Amino acid sequence: MTPNNPTLRKERRKQPLCTCIRASLELYFKDLDGHTVNNVYQMVISEVEKPLLEVVMQQSRGNQTKAAELLGINRSTLRKKLEQHKLS
Repeated sequence: MTPNNPTLRKERRKQPLCTCIRASLELYFKDLDGHTVNNVYQMVISEVEKPLLEVVMQQSRGNQTKAAELLGINRSTLRKKLEQHKLS
């Protein structure tokens, strides 16, 4: 199945986002095979934040005020995050 397959997209929506994140993290730690790792929190936040911003900006058609409202953050915070991720 390809990501554009409507059946696959429907199946993905059945699972909450936290289930996908949990599975990814469990696989990540399994793949480490005992190696140590630091800053997992920051790694996860940076991996999730950029696609979140990209999708929300797309949904708001580039309108930062609407995007900030959608995200529940201040518009200046949104601008800062867009700059951090080189999305502005």
